[in-house]
Parts: sequence; C-alpha cells; structure tokens
Amino acid sequence: MWNEDRNKWMELEDLLLGGCNGSKIIVTTRNNSVATIMGTAPAYHLGDLFQEDCLSLFVKLAFKEGEEKHYPNLLEIGNDIVKKCKGVPLAVKTLARLLYPKVDEREWKSVRDNEIWHLKQNEGDILPALRLSYNQLPFQLKQCFAYCSLFPKDYEFKSCLLVQFWMAHGLLQSPDNENQDLEDIGELYIKELMSRSLFQDVYEDGFFAYIFKMHDLVHDLAISIAKGECSVVTKTSTLAAEVCHLSILESGQEVTTQLEKLSKVQTIIFQTGQSMSLLETCISRFKYLRVRFKYLRVLDLSDSSFEVLPNSIGSLKHLRYLNLTRNDRIKQLPDSICKLHSLQTLLLGGCSNLERLPKGIRDIISLRFLAVTTKHTYLLEKAVGYWDSLRFLAITECENLKCLFEGMEGRLTYLRTLVVSDCPSLTSLSLSIKHLTALKTLEILDCEELSLMEMEGEDNQDLKLSLQKLFIKGLPKLEVLPQWLQGSASTLQQLWIVGCENLKALPEWLPRLKSLHTLGILECPKLSSLPEGMEALTALRRLRITGCPDLIRKCREEDSHKIAHVPEIELDEDSGSSSSPSEEEVHNRKEDGVSEYFLEEEERKMMSST
Repeated sequence: MWNEDRNKWMELEDLLLGGCNGSKIIVTTRNNSVATIMGTAPAYHLGDLFQEDCLSLFVKLAFKEGEEKHYPNLLEIGNDIVKKCKGVPLAVKTLARLLYPKVDEREWKSVRDNEIWHLKQNEGDILPALRLSYNQLPFQLKQCFAYCSLFPKDYEFKSCLLVQFWMAHGLLQSPDNENQDLEDIGELYIKELMSRSLFQDVYEDGFFAYIFKMHDLVHDLAISIAKGECSVVTKTSTLAAEVCHLSILESGQEVTTQLEKLSKVQTIIFQTGQSMSLLETCISRFKYLRVRFKYLRVLDLSDSSFEVLPNSIGSLKHLRYLNLTRNDRIKQLPDSICKLHSLQTLLLGGCSNLERLPKGIRDIISLRFLAVTTKHTYLLEKAVGYWDSLRFLAITECENLKCLFEGMEGRLTYLRTLVVSDCPSLTSLSLSIKHLTALKTLEILDCEELSLMEMEGEDNQDLKLSLQKLFIKGLPKLEVLPQWLQGSASTLQQLWIVGCENLKALPEWLPRLKSLHTLGILECPKLSSLPEGMEALTALRRLRITGCPDLIRKCREEDSHKIAHVPEIELDEDSGSSSSPSEEEVHNRKEDGVSEYFLEEEERKMMSST
C-alpha cells in the first residue's frame, strides 16, 4: 500500500468490516506513514531473511525440483548471488527467475558479476518494486536521494554532513515555514527517507544526528536514477558531457583528460588522496562557466596529502562545501580561501600540522558548519568578524590551544552545536554562556585543564537557554556541575557525565531538569549519592550508572526509592564489560566533528532507542 489519504482508507475499511468473524488483514508497505494510518496494531518491521533461508528460496526458484544436486558448480555460484541479495527475498526471487532453467555457468556468472540495473527487469522484480518507493517521493526528496549514488556501497552516512551536501546545492526547501533553519529541513528529509525504508542500519549519534547506510539494492536504484548527472570516475570511465556530480576513485592522466572535457561540474569528491596537478586542473577548469548555476559547489579533498593549497582556490566563488579532513601535512591555508564568501561548510578536523587559521576567515560570512584542528594557542584573532551564520562548531585535537574564544560577545547567537575535544591545554572557553541561546548540543571531552567554572562569575539569574543534550567526559578538574546549566531546566533531555574522577556530588537542583529523559553517569568514583527529590524527574526513562561503586550501592539500598519510577535502570560496578569502538573509529569520528563515541557500544545502542 502506498496511499497516505486516511479518508480513502476509511472508505475501504467500511467495505472490509463485513468479513467472517476472526478474519485478519495484513497490509505491507515501505512507508511508516501508511502503516500508522492503516494499522490497528503496532507495525512489525521485517528483518533480513537468513542466508540459509535465502539459499533455499533461490534453489527452489532457480532449478527444477531435485535438479540442483546435478549442478554443484552452479550451486556455488548461486550462493555468491544470494549473498549479494543481503536477505531481501524479492531480490532472491528476481535473480532466481532470471536463471531458471539455465545451466550455462557463463550466464550464472554474468548475473553474479553484473550490477542488477543492467539486467532485464520484469514487472514485480526488485528494481521496479524499489522504484515504487522512489516514485512516491516528493520532487525535492528525489534529488536528494539520487545524490547519495555518489558514495560507495556500504558507505556510512552521517546525516548532518549529508545535509551539508544537499544544502550546498540548494536542494533544501521549506514551503511551510520560511524562517525554518536549513539544518532542520535537512533532518526532516533524512527522517522521511528513513520512514520509506530507503536508509537502513540507522542509529542516533548525537552530533551527527543519525548514522545509517543504504542497502546495496537501494544504492543500485540510486545509481540507475542518477545516471547521467552523477558519475563515479575511474581510469576506464566514459563521462557524459552533462555530468554534474563526480566521485573520483582513481587519479592519473586518464582521469585528468576526462575532467578537462567537462563544463558543468558542481561536485567533486575525491575518494582517495589526490595529486596537486589534478586539483589544479579541477580548479582551473571549473572556475568560469557560462551555464547558469553550473559552478563548482562541493570540493571534498579529505585524506589528501597537500602541503599547501593553490591560491587559485579563491577563484571558486560559488564553492559552498570544502573538506580537508585528515590532511596531516598541510601547514597553512592560503589567504585567498577567505574570498569564498559563499562557503557554508569548512572541515579542517585532523589537520594536525595546521599552524593557524587565516586572519580573514572571519569574513566568510555564510559559514554554518566548521570543524578545526590547529597547532595555535588560540583559535581566532580577537576581532572575530561576522560568524553570525555559524550553526555547528567542532574544535578537536588542538594540543596547544589555551583560549577558545575572545571578543565573542554577542556572536554565535545562532550556534546550535558546540564540540570541544582533546584540547589538553585549554583552560577557558572564554565565552559568555548567556549569548548561546540557540545552543542545543554541547560536548566537552578530554580537556584536562578545563573546569567549566570560568563562566560562574556571570549573573545567571533568569538565564534562558535551550540546551537539549550535554556530554561531558574526561574533565579531572570538574568537581561540581556549573550553575548555568539551570538555564536549561525546561529543555535538557540527555545528560552524560563520563570519566570525571573528581566530581564529588550531583547538584541539589538536578531534579529541576523536568525534560530529562536519559541520565548516564560513568566512571565518576567519588559520587556517593543522588540528590533528594529525584522522584520529580517524571520524564526520566533511562538511568545508566557504571564504575561508581558507592553510588551504585546506595541506589540499590537506601536510595532505591528515588529511582523506583524510572522504567529502565542499569547499575553496573564493572564498567569494562562492554566492547568499545576501535581507536581508528574514535579518531576518525573526532576529526569529522565528534559525537558521543566516547560512549561504549551499549551506551550508543541505548541512546539510539531514545
């Protein structure tokens, strides 16, 4: 079912109510909205079919009964084909029907090695069935979905970065509310594509909002739709003249020659580090274009090894997205980068040898998303300029950074997410909290000299903040939670305190956080009790305490009444029982802009369900 008109469903329902007593109706859909409209019981989300069941189904449809035993080689190839289907019965049936009753190994290998959109499709096969999901999308979502074809199969999408790609191309539209932030519109798009089963393996991840993947077959669908506009480039590729978006897998003269023939490119994503000559070709080729709106808007140079960027990068007047993440050789950015007044996203995380940001970077007035690693002792000059548009700021792995902000009074009033991580010399944020009225997510990680008390001298009476998520980890100088948190008493939903070894007590005002639904306290051994009045936290649904032996003992004994109303409680004295993410995962996540990857796998799963 695809129709979302409830009135039509009610008209149909009237005709069905006269069936035999005990009759049941099962409705299948790929759209959660349809399930909600039609369902009289909670929707049941079908999982993947097990490999052995997929193979059994395939054998039944690809062979005449009992004949499979005569073709062991075909069975082996068939097993490989079934693995590509990844548990989708419709895909298994489609490919099995293509092979029945063929016994030529070459034909079977062709199906195994071919991409599914190259195969002949009949009505009811997998791509036509998936295309129904695409056809039902609003026009603007169709463009956003097709854009995902630029990324490789099994790619782990981070929703906030994908939204930045879409934003760079002007794909985000809000017909209902002209004042709605583009980031909010993008999140609505993400949720809509999720609800239609076009994204999978979804979990919430704090600052990236959501992390997810596309099923291989859905990815195939995106490629088949975007063909002609989006292209993955290799040495053997043949590019259409009208191609607009490129994902470059290989370098070399063959690739450079292909790029020189193009004149409408808007996106270049280098999947591997690239040479300076290829970069210069891109910049010089796409600098001046005659076709309206066909200017380079996205340039992804992550994991490259440039020592310098060419000054000519400043000529890309329409560039909105620039990614230099994990370029550990670059020492300086050219001053010409400050001429990119349309730039919305600048990613410099993991640039461990970057000496400082250019002074004129404050003149990039459209900047909304910034992630930085620098060797300098301060982030910016005192005169910070015009960062009124900034929504996301991540400062990570800055070993020498001592002071984060100076002269920021009245600035950053639209900042929604602030991440400060692995800055061991940082002693002060030097920021007036009262100006951060739009801040919704704050993460402070592994800053050994930071106590968060430097803002306590302000007049915090009647302070109105809108913080929703707070994550604190590895602050040995933190002894008490700052008073200014009370300014978010009506908005704070998630609070995680991890590895604060000298935190002595939770504040008496903690029970005033009336919107708090998730509280996690990990590795804070000096905590011994919960404050009085915890019963007032009526919204609290999950409580996790690990590595706090005295606090856990008291919660189990005399303080148990304080948390008796919480539906899900986990008290674990042994904090080392859960598996942690790999060092590489943590490193890469920090450079992109961090998330709560300091949490163990169990915490992340727990948060995803909230």
